[in-house]
Amino acid sequence: MSIGRGSMVIVVLHSPREKCWGRLDRISAAGVFLRGIDLTAFDDWVNALRSGETFFGVTDLFFPLWRVERIMHDERSGDVPSLVEKFEASVGRSVREVFASDSQSLAP
Repeated sequence: MSIGRGSMVIVVLHSPREKCWGRLDRISAAGVFLRGIDLTAFDDWVNALRSGETFFGVTDLFFPLWRVERIMHDERSGDVPSLVEKFEASVGRSVREVFASDSQSLAP
């Protein structure tokens, strides 16, 4: 499966080192556009959604290309589930549904 618009990905960055997870919107000469969340907040976000608590959710992110170390497709690896699978099993909703409702609630 190729990585393209709408793919769920993990973006690894440097200077400073960060990892973000989300839906890829676009890759251009300027950088990477992602609707997602910092990977360090992923478990807290999932737990908050599962329990109905308020939590900073996904947002539109831009990373200049010089910071991007690699982009990986979020997919299962043997017995280790993808983050999408982990999210959907824990929250009981489609990640795409949550992303769509999150962006609609922020629309003017």
